[in-house]
Amino acid sequence: MDLQKDKERRMDMYKDLEGKTVVITGGNSGLGRAMAERFGAEKSNVVINYHSNDDNIDEIIEKIENAGGKASSIQGDVGSEEDVKRIIEHAVHTFGSLDVMVNNAGIENEVPSEQLSLDDWNKVINTNLTGQFLGSREAINYMLENDIKGSIINMSSVHQRIPWPHFVHYAASKGGVKLMTETLALEFAPKGIRVNCIAPGAIDTPINAEKFSDPELEKGVLELIPMGYIGKPEEIAACAVWLASKEASYVTGLTLFADGGMTQYPGFQAGKG
Repeated sequence: MDLQKDKERRMDMYKDLEGKTVVITGGNSGLGRAMAERFGAEKSNVVINYHSNDDNIDEIIEKIENAGGKASSIQGDVGSEEDVKRIIEHAVHTFGSLDVMVNNAGIENEVPSEQLSLDDWNKVINTNLTGQFLGSREAINYMLENDIKGSIINMSSVHQRIPWPHFVHYAASKGGVKLMTETLALEFAPKGIRVNCIAPGAIDTPINAEKFSDPELEKGVLELIPMGYIGKPEEIAACAVWLASKEASYVTGLTLFADGGMTQYPGFQAGKG
């Protein structure tokens, strides 16, 4: 078997996504970039939102267009109501519609909970939870007004389920994303708007690069993953295109854990416990 040809074939398999317009917040790095490029491989129209750094935007757009998709970029802070409205308006003005909203932008920082400032708490909640609410709300309003049976995908984390000391603001935001997703899914299912979230585990992204460059820290993380390896951004992107496609047409309110088994109590693996 020609593995390269098989890989190329699998990177373009959801024909119904061709020509659909997809907005990805935080789409210029890490998981966001992987999803943008994968939707591009599906020949979608991809709107790449970025917060401040646009150094690699041209490179991402070129890759998407070379794969047969179309792409555009727009700066914006997902925690700003005005910016989120502007991002949606840009997508509709550029490509004529909005079919898929991927609320991916997120931040984290490590602080012992008793030392966590209100400012740090608010920054994480504003981006990770309020930003996803605003993106979902504006996308839903557009879909309702235009009778579009669209898909909203929120980016959560294994830490919507697993407590994470020193990251209480992050864990709280992801717990909020879970119930926000489920509530919106229930509310708008009669309109044909599906709302799901993806909960990645340990993924090899720039935000984790320093941790995984330390052999001891990496070993500690691997011990928490039954499958025994750090996930790739492309594996999360594969989840996103499936959730957006007709293959997942009967799926709403789901948290799709893509974590190598991290949430499956790895301490009990091999009969321990």
